[in-house]
Amino acid sequence: MNIARFFEHWSIVENPFQAEEARHDPVFQRLGPQKVRHPDFDKILGDPSRPASSIVFGEKGSGKTAIRLQIEKCVREHNGRASGARVLLTPYDDLNAGLDRFVDAARKTDGEDELKTLQRFTLSDHMDGILHAASVRVVDGLLGDARCDGEAPVGREEAKSLRGAALSVRRDMMALQAIYDRPNDAPERTQRLRRLIRAPRGRGRTMWDAIAAVGWLPAVGAFWLDHEGYIPGLGFDLGKWVVFVLAGAWALAFLKWVLVDIVLQRWMLGRLARRVAGQLRVLGRAPESLAASLAQIPKEDRNAQGLPMTPDDDARYAMFARLLRVLRAMDYSAAMVVIDRLDEPMLISGDGERMKAVAWPLMNNKFLQIPGFGLKMLLPIELRHALFRESSAFFQEARLDKQNLIEQLKWTGATLYDLCNARLNACRTGDEPLNLVDLFDESVSRQDVVDALDQMQQPRDAFKLLYRCVQEHCSNVTDEAPVWQMPRLTLEHVRKEQAERVQQLFRGVRPA
Repeated sequence: MNIARFFEHWSIVENPFQAEEARHDPVFQRLGPQKVRHPDFDKILGDPSRPASSIVFGEKGSGKTAIRLQIEKCVREHNGRASGARVLLTPYDDLNAGLDRFVDAARKTDGEDELKTLQRFTLSDHMDGILHAASVRVVDGLLGDARCDGEAPVGREEAKSLRGAALSVRRDMMALQAIYDRPNDAPERTQRLRRLIRAPRGRGRTMWDAIAAVGWLPAVGAFWLDHEGYIPGLGFDLGKWVVFVLAGAWALAFLKWVLVDIVLQRWMLGRLARRVAGQLRVLGRAPESLAASLAQIPKEDRNAQGLPMTPDDDARYAMFARLLRVLRAMDYSAAMVVIDRLDEPMLISGDGERMKAVAWPLMNNKFLQIPGFGLKMLLPIELRHALFRESSAFFQEARLDKQNLIEQLKWTGATLYDLCNARLNACRTGDEPLNLVDLFDESVSRQDVVDALDQMQQPRDAFKLLYRCVQEHCSNVTDEAPVWQMPRLTLEHVRKEQAERVQQLFRGVRPA
């Protein structure tokens, strides 16, 4: 008997136990967060209106990505209800491009090991990456260029609010966009954003542009009036002197415009852009692109104190403060950043030391306690093992006692039973609910199923257990004599097989 016929008998239209990745799991997408959440989910999420940082360690398949998706869904629901207390959610879960750019920018000696290069990854690099992700998300929504998954976090209403905000807030938005927007099309988007929110370009530059453009008109007008005799009482020499003075004044203004506002300013702007671009190691921003964006904002907003020109964190903290002021002007009270899939970038590929090199700079209490920002760090279990080998000085700096630490995502058999039950009924067409134990014959009790799931310890392995039970049962039953309930022998055989696989996985002697 095939599996499809077995499920058809139970009015199950989709295999509830075949998915292994939450991002690609349609059953998970249909289930609400309330039905499938981990027991520690409320602690991880906290109060969305006042987000706090959380650090979570979990095995592969323990539900970290599912928790990230549930956080996103809960934040969307919160934003739909909240008024003046919305939260901007920013995923920070694709580090491939940023790490590649960092390695290209940071490698200074030929043949240097990639691990040693990654060990130079700093908190400032992470802050630049997060500011880049958040700024792009905001600018995309304001300009209608949203490329993020799902609904854009900001739109026309937020653009209208920002347009009516204080001038300092609009300047903050321009500074964030000019520094942290997408490298390829940032200058063009700077111009569009400046017009959209009516941000100033700079009074001094505009005045000298105007003088250089039309300053010759008074001299020409005076020459024509004098030539036609429309300036009575002035002798020939005096009239010509009026023309010469006006022409000379314009020539000096034009010369100042060329030498100072074009030549000198461009040189200074290029120098500034090279210094800033050299610090944005995870963005890969070309100095020419950065200079083109910076040229469109007032000179006073380009002062060295407000731009990330050094490896120090202070300028980045100032940029986070700017972002928060912009969000508040758009009816957002806070921001939440979700860090996930740290083991997946090609430069890391699950290597524990490389993960540690990238993750450890984040363990900074000042960073994790930035007012108005909550960082949800969903980290691989390998980092937990490394964490407890660190010195007391490391823990003093990280202050993990203040970060809502979850040492390991643990699932009990009862919790996994409820989860599998919810998935089972989400795939049925019948009105009557079906219990997981109903798929087994009378010799199998609910507690037997719970105990078997308890040995699996996490959702992915629980699904594999049940899928393997169905597969084993169907392979031993013919179409002519179908049996619609699985016997105890099948459950025991598969439980033993899968429990051994899970133990080998935990010992690191077999792949997931």
